[in-house]
Amino acid sequence: MEPPKWPRKNDAESIAGRQEALGLGAVTGIDLEPFVRAQEMLTGAAVIPVSVVGPIQLELGEYELREPDGELAETGRSQDSVFVPLAHTEGGLSASLHRGARAVAESGGFRTYVLADRITRASCFVCSSAGEAIALAGWIEAELPAMREWLQQQDDPSLSKFARLREVKTHVVGPMCHVLWRWTTGDAVGANMMTRNSYVLNMGYVMERAPVTPERSILEANMGGDKKPSFEYFQRGHGKSVLAEATLTEDAVRRVLRTKLDDLQELAWAGTHGAVASGMQSVAFTPASAIAAVFAATGQDLGMVGTSSMAHGAARRVEGGLQVSIRLPGLEVATIGGGTTLPYARQWLELIGCAGAGKVYRFAQLVAATTLALEISASAAMATAGSAEFFRAHHERGGLR
Repeated sequence: MEPPKWPRKNDAESIAGRQEALGLGAVTGIDLEPFVRAQEMLTGAAVIPVSVVGPIQLELGEYELREPDGELAETGRSQDSVFVPLAHTEGGLSASLHRGARAVAESGGFRTYVLADRITRASCFVCSSAGEAIALAGWIEAELPAMREWLQQQDDPSLSKFARLREVKTHVVGPMCHVLWRWTTGDAVGANMMTRNSYVLNMGYVMERAPVTPERSILEANMGGDKKPSFEYFQRGHGKSVLAEATLTEDAVRRVLRTKLDDLQELAWAGTHGAVASGMQSVAFTPASAIAAVFAATGQDLGMVGTSSMAHGAARRVEGGLQVSIRLPGLEVATIGGGTTLPYARQWLELIGCAGAGKVYRFAQLVAATTLALEISASAAMATAGSAEFFRAHHERGGLR
């Protein structure tokens, strides 16, 4: 039997047709009109509860890109206190994150930094031989300045003028010349922008002008690690590379986190070696939970949690307490475009002062501080004798049993 034709448009009639065919009726009482451009075959909406935790006390940097090379420069630093929205259904997450934020606030607050800003598309050109692939790689690297100028001169409506080509990295394997195009895209994540520009660059410049003619051009060939962990992004970055740091006082660790500095340091030692033993492309406890919750509340691309939650945490004893930090090398965030324009998401971004242009570096730093707050609290629960506090949190706040 031939399957029934599925209505694919997002007009009111098609939406109602899908709901009726599935026996759903109106899935929620939410007006779906503002969501019709967000995705295809819109049928309903999923409502996720949102908590607000904090305040996150932090010192954060102000940044800008300096032309012509897109060098990231810090232009100032300021203090702020922010309540952060978390959309999730994970029992204990909000309470734990709030506890970590409180411990840091009582210890002097977070310090956050943006280290780099690059978004990448990993293309590949398949040549007839290894020799041709090597020659192509050398030519592509030498052509970078000319490629930048060529892109700026094109009158092509498919090109984004906001995506700026900054660097290129090549990697030859047999007859394959892998190419990592590295872009900046302003306050948008830029996946669509740099994908369009990479395609035009591949087909209109490389395939037309290269001294050797590749047999095939592949727009994305997986050398970077888009929407998943990778060593390339862990080391060289993707999106915004951000670092958050705090120095926990012994008093805050004892009173708020209910553990000891030595226990936290012992856990860091054991956890780091566990990460090494597993081959984990991350050295952290539970960054994805915090990042996914902030992403869901603020209209970020949830598929990008895979890359964004790669983390490298560190801890050491210093005079006055325990210095802790987390580095997020591949944080893919936006304050304009995509889901950030949808109802609710925009309001939550406005709450934290991150809606619109010129706010993406602030937002990236808030995500990093929020992630470190959860790392601190969850680690403290695990560091107690027998990890009893961690067990108790899951037993008491783990939802229905």
